[in-house]
Amino acid sequence: MEGLTQAAECLKTLAHPHRLRMVQMMLRGEHTVGELAEACGIPSHMASEHLGKMKDRGLLKPERRGRQIFYHVADPHLASILGCVETRFK
Repeated sequence: MEGLTQAAECLKTLAHPHRLRMVQMMLRGEHTVGELAEACGIPSHMASEHLGKMKDRGLLKPERRGRQIFYHVADPHLASILGCVETRFK
């Protein structure tokens, strides 16, 4: 049952269009908060909140370079999850 609970938490975290779009982008390469915010059409502070939730769940990893923080996918299983979503909801 523990595995299903963890799966449900992961899916709850991803269950937002902006978060799915961000993961989709980060599966192709790392991005800054500003780049992700612009692609989603939201302010940077909202993008930061979404990224923080995914980071707290261990789905993303930030990397600071100078003044910028680049985010990339930390959990390789996200590619499979997003692949299923994209196939079903084209």
